[in-house]
Amino acid sequence: MPLVAGVDSSTQSCKLVIRDATSGALVREAKASHPDGSEIHPEHWWSALNEVIDVVGGLDDVAALSVGGQQHGMVVLDADGEVIRPALLWNDTRSAGAARDLIRELGAGDEAAGAKAWADAVGSVLVASLTITKLRWLADHEPDNAARIAAVCLPHDWLTWKLSGATSLDALVTDRSDASGTGYFDSVTNTYRRDLLALALRRSEAEVADIVLPRVVGPHEVAARGGTFTTPSGSERDLTHLVLGPGCGDNAGAALGLGLRPGATSVSLGTSGVVAAVSATPTHDASGLVTGFADATGAFLPLACTLNAARILDAAKQVLGVSYDEFDRLALSAEPGAAGLVHVPYLEGERTPNLPEATGMLTGMTLASLTPANYARAAVEGLLCLMGACVDAVRGQGVEVDAVTLVGGGVKWACARELAPAVLGVPVDVPEPGEYVANGAAKQAAWVLAGGEAPPTWELGPVEHLTAAPQPEVRAAYDAAAALVAAAQQD
Repeated sequence: MPLVAGVDSSTQSCKLVIRDATSGALVREAKASHPDGSEIHPEHWWSALNEVIDVVGGLDDVAALSVGGQQHGMVVLDADGEVIRPALLWNDTRSAGAARDLIRELGAGDEAAGAKAWADAVGSVLVASLTITKLRWLADHEPDNAARIAAVCLPHDWLTWKLSGATSLDALVTDRSDASGTGYFDSVTNTYRRDLLALALRRSEAEVADIVLPRVVGPHEVAARGGTFTTPSGSERDLTHLVLGPGCGDNAGAALGLGLRPGATSVSLGTSGVVAAVSATPTHDASGLVTGFADATGAFLPLACTLNAARILDAAKQVLGVSYDEFDRLALSAEPGAAGLVHVPYLEGERTPNLPEATGMLTGMTLASLTPANYARAAVEGLLCLMGACVDAVRGQGVEVDAVTLVGGGVKWACARELAPAVLGVPVDVPEPGEYVANGAAKQAAWVLAGGEAPPTWELGPVEHLTAAPQPEVRAAYDAAAALVAAAQQD
């Protein structure tokens, strides 16, 4: 049976899975680390990708490969195809001021009008993570580098291009999902907005007309063929037998890996928290809480993201000085509502709601409520209420959410899994932990090979189905405390 490969080139690491194209059965896999930081030279991604290819014994028996990658990262190339400067990643916040400036500029000085104009144009109100804000930062702070730009691409685009062995910038390709996170692509009309790119770079449209932007290919279109090249370690690699799929952004890859269809929603508890819902219709949220991205199948992926997620529980566990199992026991031993103790977990500021300077807050402290068990329970409820607010933001865009799929590193906490249905107020499915982005990329590669209207259906493995009576009083207490934090920030 043919084999396919999927890559997840994330902020922290490169993961490669090789699967049977028909059944999805895992054949082999590997992982290599990326350097820490929010500013990384793309060659580190290329080295890690070649390392994992070597670890799995090469790709000679693999028919097709797709790359899923971290979204938004700004990769700028000169006329010779060389990287101009290290890529600014999604988590690099130096362009926060640029985001605010661009919002005001598109609104002719009116911030509210500007937010609506951006949402209408590209589906999202600008925040520092989006690529376009990083281009404005580059134009303002490194004008010489900005002047050398011959092409702009994203991490997964660049890696696909490198795998193809191409040297021409015109060979760069991308997909709707990743392009939709740039801030200069309209995923409704599937066209680049060069007027917005020009605005970011402080140039005229005529001056940016020759900048190469990757060709946007269809969700199961052959993007390129593999090429021959010298690896960073100095060996020769021949991938000319390999079909390369279009690739995808990481959130779209995870949705594809989970098999989400329109009407399905995932809640991911990782370093950050992500609520992503596959939708047949686009969203345009002028509040900025929901970003209007595209998915990897031709639909849309409205998404709400938090800065805080699983680390909320890590921090609480450290404060209590207990093991994972003991933390779970403590949290599950307390009553719902933690005897009035409420934890608003904005430990690193927050994006949803947009309170970047906020700090966390613990309220309802009494001699009776301030116990280790209640503190553990309040931390879990705070995390889940934060994600519940994201679910509500997505619902506010007309997306129906009747159940969620819970994934991410945070599902290792039994307390998070068990309390989720009651706090979120909907049934929760918990699939086996897996490399969902890499799996989604592999599924896309299989789709490219097979063709057809829909990607293959692969079994996820065992899925835990959890239900519980909703506990709206927990969320109501959290919302009241969160409102106090928001009011303090406005003062």
